[in-house]
Amino acid sequence: MAHIHLAWELGGGLGHAGRLKMLARVLLARGHRVSLTLRDLGFTQRVLADLPVPRFQAPVWLHRTEGMPPNQASLAEILIAAGYLEVPGLAGLVEGWRGLFGQARPDLVVADYAPTALLAARSLGVPTSSVGIGFCSPPPDRPLPCLRDWEGVAPHRLARAEAHLLNVANAVLEMHRAPELPNAARLLLGDAPLLCTWPELDHYGRGPGDGAWLGPVCMPLGGSAPAWPPGDGPRVFAYLKHDHGSHAAVLQALVDEGCRVLCYLPEVAAGRPAPVLSSHIVYSAHPVAPEVALHGAALCVCHAGEATLVQSLLAGVPVLMLPMQLEQFLLARRVDSWGGGINGARVKAGGDWRALVRALLDDGKFRAAAAAFAHRRGARSVLERTEGVVDAFERQLSGA
Repeated sequence: MAHIHLAWELGGGLGHAGRLKMLARVLLARGHRVSLTLRDLGFTQRVLADLPVPRFQAPVWLHRTEGMPPNQASLAEILIAAGYLEVPGLAGLVEGWRGLFGQARPDLVVADYAPTALLAARSLGVPTSSVGIGFCSPPPDRPLPCLRDWEGVAPHRLARAEAHLLNVANAVLEMHRAPELPNAARLLLGDAPLLCTWPELDHYGRGPGDGAWLGPVCMPLGGSAPAWPPGDGPRVFAYLKHDHGSHAAVLQALVDEGCRVLCYLPEVAAGRPAPVLSSHIVYSAHPVAPEVALHGAALCVCHAGEATLVQSLLAGVPVLMLPMQLEQFLLARRVDSWGGGINGARVKAGGDWRALVRALLDDGKFRAAAAAFAHRRGARSVLERTEGVVDAFERQLSGA
């Protein structure tokens, strides 16, 4: 059996760790050896504690890169700020990954938003693959897309950043007499990129014919059973965070529209006062199992994180999305475009949240769009989708 090394370098949250855990479980069940390198060992412990594989700290860039635009407009600008500004800094990160791979001796390196792991593996001649949502799996053999197309970013700015990124990466490969990268997208994709999403959720708006869509590999979130407020109003499951400036206004709008709200707000669970006090809202003291809470729900409110969003749409439940960062905004905009929900980012401060809630509850087109999505995509379970990704790993290892 083969040794597959799963690597996560960039990005935050538990989604990366959950995806790698799902892959690791299937790989182990098939008799493969597995090891992990993670951006954050501490935060992911609660997810990975029961996974019997070696875990290592990823070599990551720890410094602030001065002179970068505040509105990073492409993956090239994101990577330049994460260690790709100059050859010496990137060379140091690559040496860290090369040291890990030299000790682990993997047969295949699989990257989840881990471009430097892919670069180091290329320098050693180790086969690579990549997994993840659309955001970190850009279209191959094309310039990296603009992530802020609504801002009128100058094309020469994007081209300059991408050329710089590619020059720095190829200079490090030249140090190790390794073949250069043909384009910047390949830095994120590796030898065999796998699209672990669907076109309806793709950040770049690609269509069904633009790749082999394997579907999301999200670890089931789990949690406690739902406890709904009494009454007969529509049920709404809300997974919110205090840092979103409109979270209280949205909860108030739900109450004003007569909804019964089950809300998991981590800060409230940790002791912060509830933002809205009402008999129509139950604040859960523990994470709630979305797959149970969404059964019979009329609406989901979340920040457009992949796992909650996917589970809601697969349950045929439309979503009010309150993105908190660029990746979530692009995903919310995509879902909004085909009617699976409403991107709350288009509501200005002081806007009418009640109108959005009313539209999502009363206009059947949103529920119809979510139900159609569930019909198209709900045939295969997350385990079956994960098995499909591991099948692709094994085909790559066998040369098929």
